[in-house]
Amino acid sequence: MPDIARPFVTDDDPDRDIRCQDALQAAFRELLSAATLAGWSEREVALAIAELADKHLLSLETHDNTDALIALLRRMT
Repeated sequence: MPDIARPFVTDDDPDRDIRCQDALQAAFRELLSAATLAGWSEREVALAIAELADKHLLSLETHDNTDALIALLRRMT
């Protein structure tokens, strides 16, 4: 897998998401290529990656919500 560049912009930079996409582009192409060589279609791979990303985002949100709830409960005790 190709090296992924470190962020060179601040966390609040409005283009940070685009810079992250740029950094991931080569690794994405390599993953896509490996999966298509294994027999998956580009559409299947893209949909699978989107689903995995969506599930990961939901997991992160659940974790954040749990942390917020724990903090609230600690303040109540």
